Amino acid sequence: MTSDPSQIKFDFTFLGQSVLKYQVPLDVYNIINHIYETKYPTLLSANKQLVGKIEKEHSLFFDGDDGPKMTKHNHLPHSVLQWFENMFRHYLNWNKVKEYNLHFNSVWVNTMFEHEYNPVHVHQGTLFTGLSSVMILKLPESYGVEYSAPGQPQNGRLQILGSASGMFANIDYQPDVKERDFYIFPYDMRHCVYPFNGPGMRRTLAANMDVEYNPIKNRGVS
Repeated sequence: MTSDPSQIKFDFTFLGQSVLKYQVPLDVYNIINHIYETKYPTLLSANKQLVGKIEKEHSLFFDGDDGPKMTKHNHLPHSVLQWFENMFRHYLNWNKVKEYNLHFNSVWVNTMFEHEYNPVHVHQGTLFTGLSSVMILKLPESYGVEYSAPGQPQNGRLQILGSASGMFANIDYQPDVKERDFYIFPYDMRHCVYPFNGPGMRRTLAANMDVEYNPIKNRGVS
């Protein structure tokens, strides 16, 4: 019998939704920032279809139905679109989702300044089932003064909220984000971004991938 926890053997079963974190390749990161900065004057505003309290929300890609809020367009090269698809496929395969079809729906960039924020919300594309994501493109040097509890900083933080509520469950995730971080999670996972104080800007990208799959066939897949 051992009393050393590091020597205990066990299996792991996770019953819930996953957030996977990746690092964006430097070439993809540079291409996206370059396209956003050079094409900014011509980019379509995405404010009408988003809930963010953010002035500068602009679309890089949309492949949904044309409507009053947005029309089809694409500013991203095939190599970047393929990289996104590969990441979303990795998430699904890692989570053992089988027999699915993908439709890349949308990509947009949020540039946040002092006091701007994204309230708690979920995503959807052409379908209600799918995967969303957050990519960190630029961060301010400082998020400003924490007016209370400086040991638990909240300014400018991304928070992803899980739906599990049982005992010992992890119910939220608040990563210490860095540039080139890329987070993938299901459409229905609530998330938000808190405001920050002071100069500088926080630039992030979001991408939505519709996933058509049969949840009954995927029940209990191992």
